[in-house]
Amino acid sequence: MALISLDDLRAAQKRIAGVAVRTPLLPCPWAETEHRTLHLKPEMLQPTGAFKIRGAYNRLAALTPEERARGVVAQSSGNHAQAVAYAARALGIKAVIVMPDTSPAVKVENTRSFGAEVILVRMHERDDVPGELAAEHGYVWVPPYDDPWIIAGQGTVGLEIAEDATALDLDLRTVLVPVSGGGLISGTAAALKLTMPGVRVVGVEPELAGDAAESFRTGERAVWPFELTHRTIADGLRTNTLGLLPWEHVQAYVDDIITVTEAEIRSTVAVLARRGRLVAEPSGAVATAAYLHHADRLPQGRSVAAVVSGGNLDPALLSELLSQ
Repeated sequence: MALISLDDLRAAQKRIAGVAVRTPLLPCPWAETEHRTLHLKPEMLQPTGAFKIRGAYNRLAALTPEERARGVVAQSSGNHAQAVAYAARALGIKAVIVMPDTSPAVKVENTRSFGAEVILVRMHERDDVPGELAAEHGYVWVPPYDDPWIIAGQGTVGLEIAEDATALDLDLRTVLVPVSGGGLISGTAAALKLTMPGVRVVGVEPELAGDAAESFRTGERAVWPFELTHRTIADGLRTNTLGLLPWEHVQAYVDDIITVTEAEIRSTVAVLARRGRLVAEPSGAVATAAYLHHADRLPQGRSVAAVVSGGNLDPALLSELLSQ
């Protein structure tokens, strides 16, 4: 499978301009140490509360008029769902979203609020039902990560990091990126390696859903049972394997993948709220958790950037995590 090119990334950047927010690199003096500094990429500032709007809009905006008329179907635990629904409404396209019945209520309701039809299914049915609906109704299937248009859209995160690090004259050595199905880290790593080849890209995922870390370690794409990946509080990172195209990008561009514990994720959500004044969902907090708790796995260097991928969490969960 062909890797995305710098031209693909630049085209996506132009296509999503004015729709996705160009989020800043925020300095975090509260996390500075003798050996390194931290900057955060706060993707919870996107209109749908997560980075997914980048890939979803890039994919839908590239549909032909005939494809737009057919409508789209997508599967997601929440953030891709909201992004596709939002992009579809903006472009006047019918959207049907298949979501696990264990998805956070706030993500289900947000998806419906953007005008999409939501179909709740059991977790193990999530990835099969969209294909059935596409075959029955002619919908265009918009996958959450295993798609070059999606990967290129998510890769605009990496382009912005590179541009801002250069503008700020940062000695950027490492970029930490959450890993689920692999769309975000694939596009971000490609963008960084094609524009700042000296930067190390490190993926981060929950220890309880560590299929990508195992894949990276063994060189073979691992598949975990859903009953294992579903244990983590990071609901957006419960995908049980990397996509085929993302796996090709990970092998080509990613330097390492590390895992963080549930306790580390929980405490980092609270730290980001209290010290960083940022509301991050557990999935969005894993990269920062790696910086705070696994500095020994990071190369020496003054500047580290971490992607905070989203902030769509139930207020009750935020309250619980802040009280711990």
